[in-house]
Amino acid sequence: MTDTEIEITAELVRDLLRDQHPDLAGLPVEFGARGWDNQLWRVGGDLAVRMPWATRSADALLRKEYAWLPALAPGLPLPAPVPQRFGEPSARFPRPWLVTTWVPGTPADRAPVTRGAEAAETLAAFLTALHRPAPDGAPAGRDRGGPLSDSAEGFAGMLASATELGLLPDPEAVRAVWEDAVAAPRRPGPALWLHADLHPANVLTEDGTLCGVIDFGDLCAGDPACDLAAAWLLLPDGAVDRFHDAYRPAADTATRRRARGWALLKALSCALIGEAGVRGRPGGKPTWGPPARAALRRLVATAA
Repeated sequence: MTDTEIEITAELVRDLLRDQHPDLAGLPVEFGARGWDNQLWRVGGDLAVRMPWATRSADALLRKEYAWLPALAPGLPLPAPVPQRFGEPSARFPRPWLVTTWVPGTPADRAPVTRGAEAAETLAAFLTALHRPAPDGAPAGRDRGGPLSDSAEGFAGMLASATELGLLPDPEAVRAVWEDAVAAPRRPGPALWLHADLHPANVLTEDGTLCGVIDFGDLCAGDPACDLAAAWLLLPDGAVDRFHDAYRPAADTATRRRARGWALLKALSCALIGEAGVRGRPGGKPTWGPPARAALRRLVATAA
């Protein structure tokens, strides 16, 4: 991660709006959240400004959202931050930025799902709606949505790190789940639209169930197993089967096996980021650890 050289403040956001979208400049601006790629600033009651701050890849991800998400979002049963305006790089801020709709709710890493059955059906409905054949020219994923074996080196590195840090009670059981997932047959047929980054910090909750999905920067075409992994990370014990029963078309055994592998990758990554937060290291997010470790426990406990 690399912080932008320019400090992002409410005053800067107001100045950028005044320069490029003056009809919005009079709305109140307040800090919303600091994400992995972008900072979120609430503008008025219904809008937000997303400002890249910590990764160089954020610029391209914002442009991708602006190009593709407005056409996809109306067909989704959960609210998403739909791009409304584009902010061009300028002397004030030399990177692109977006004005989007504001999606209310609390990230699931801070307010976990408690109404498992309802959330399982809501997540299944969302992914059923999203997983449609992607058109020619749809973006490819960043190491997501392709063959699971392409991530073997990354898995091995994260497994070693998590084992060294004492985050895994049974590393060999984790490895066994991974090996089964990699051995599953690859998916035939066309690539489908994917969110590709459905971890607890990117899903919002209210009253114990899901109420929104944010951060579509990794939107891409690929294997839906990458997204089906979210059931292991987002839902409480006993709710994954309810999710599979509700998702359409029903995932076959090979797809469920691959989904477990994608869930391991995401859970290991989030567990390591959570541990970095506990230790006060740059880029660490302590709230990411507990749901990641719970997902790892569920994946190992339910292994065939």
